[in-house]
Amino acid sequence: MTTTPFLTLERVSWQLPDGRLLFSDLDATFDARPTGLVGRNGVGKSVLAQLLAGRLAPARGRCLRSGPVAWLPQQVDAPPGARVVDLAGLGGAFAALQRIEQGSSDTADFEVLGDRWQLREQLQAELERMQLHGVSAETPAHRLSGGQRMRVALAGAFLSAADFLILDEPSNHLDAEGRRQLREQLRRWPRGLLLVSHDRGLLDDMQCIVELSPLGLRSHGGNYAFYAARSAEQRQAAVDTLQQRRHARRQGERALREQQEQRERRAARGNRQAAQGNQAPILLGRQKQWAQASAGKAHLQRQQQRERLDEHVRQAAADVAAAAPVVLLPVAATGTVPERVAVLEEAVLPFIEGPRARLDWVLRRGERLALTGRNGSGKSVLLKLLAGRLQPLAGSAQVNVPWAWLDQHMALPLPQATVMAQLRHANPVMDEADLRTRLALLGLEGARAQQPAAALSGGERMKLALACALYAERPPQLLLLDEPANHLDLEATQALEALLRAWPGTLLVAAHDEAFLRGIGLTGRLHAGAGGWHRLPA
Repeated sequence: MTTTPFLTLERVSWQLPDGRLLFSDLDATFDARPTGLVGRNGVGKSVLAQLLAGRLAPARGRCLRSGPVAWLPQQVDAPPGARVVDLAGLGGAFAALQRIEQGSSDTADFEVLGDRWQLREQLQAELERMQLHGVSAETPAHRLSGGQRMRVALAGAFLSAADFLILDEPSNHLDAEGRRQLREQLRRWPRGLLLVSHDRGLLDDMQCIVELSPLGLRSHGGNYAFYAARSAEQRQAAVDTLQQRRHARRQGERALREQQEQRERRAARGNRQAAQGNQAPILLGRQKQWAQASAGKAHLQRQQQRERLDEHVRQAAADVAAAAPVVLLPVAATGTVPERVAVLEEAVLPFIEGPRARLDWVLRRGERLALTGRNGSGKSVLLKLLAGRLQPLAGSAQVNVPWAWLDQHMALPLPQATVMAQLRHANPVMDEADLRTRLALLGLEGARAQQPAAALSGGERMKLALACALYAERPPQLLLLDEPANHLDLEATQALEALLRAWPGTLLVAAHDEAFLRGIGLTGRLHAGAGGWHRLPA
């Protein structure tokens, strides 16, 4: 294994099924520094990660690697019959180890295993470190939750002999403890690391941030905080440049008009003098031809100058569009809101055992609470109870205001309809221009608005689901959000934070992203712990 891990892109392009290029002519080298890859949803981060890992072949160009690459997708599936060791990507090595222990002398088995003679013990220790107690290499994978499957895949990646580790949104299904452990493991990883993520805690541990945008790849030395500061400066610089070039175009067009008017006055004066000078017709004809040729040449030069001015403005506008933040328009709550927004009286939660199964609780007007606790502690069950998707086994659960619920799966009312049709269904009385404006501010403009919602990326679906909830004909006074930032890119997450900070309604949100929770203006927390549900300060 080389001591200098690298991944290199040489003029790499990727073509979508409809023939459009998702990105083109990318040149970059990722070295041994822990690097974060960021960019808006739909720009191609996951595709680029798979190209770098060798899981996809570029339409043009090539990818070079210093050695083996371990790649983890956003979603770790459990095929029928798969075991934990298979999810960890170590099934081949385990089988080779078992054959060697049984007396095999096959060279291929020794090559697969390498020097990992303690792999069985190392995997079990890694599973225990990740709080996967009672889980072993032979445990059937279908018994594990999504978060547990991700932990197993991470354990296998950290035990791999890979030269480079590529992780695609590894913290999406992890609770707070899982995120803390992941952060510690990434700090210990000794070789090349590329992290595709919107988790600001993880990105702050990176030594380099690379941004993928429609303009290509741009590298920023330093962690996320440095990148965020530089990005804000670049956004302002792009806006300033656009204003300067628009001003230059106006001045240039004014100068061209003045030149044209001067030429026309000179031509008219020359024509009068020629007519009064009794010149021979042949001379008059030549002068006319010369004047026409000169006017045509001047017109062509003016046209070329206008095109150059327009091109300068288009280039500056493209920079602004690439840097423009996603915007969610504020929504005003309507009507009188009762003091007791939601009430649970001796409610027994389904699927939950122990002290967390019972809850007496009142959610009051204007409260903004985070639901916290480990995966499986009952947070999603409580949200579904308030949203009427589940009923308590005993007691009662009542919500007294209009509400909107967004689950982790971003369910939409018309699964096969277009983006525009989804929003129109939510608010049939809103003007179409307003609907288009709201979608455009979310990055779903033009042709994107006419695409089927099923063709959207996970982050784009979350933006659309938010729009359908918040811009509904009957605006909600209570928001029930289950990990709303899981599939949002950084810009959209910050836009959501700004919206929720300004939103005057009542809020109940389950999330493990502490940076997100700090950004939405909480008034407190409802924590699901070992002893039951407890109110905690923000």
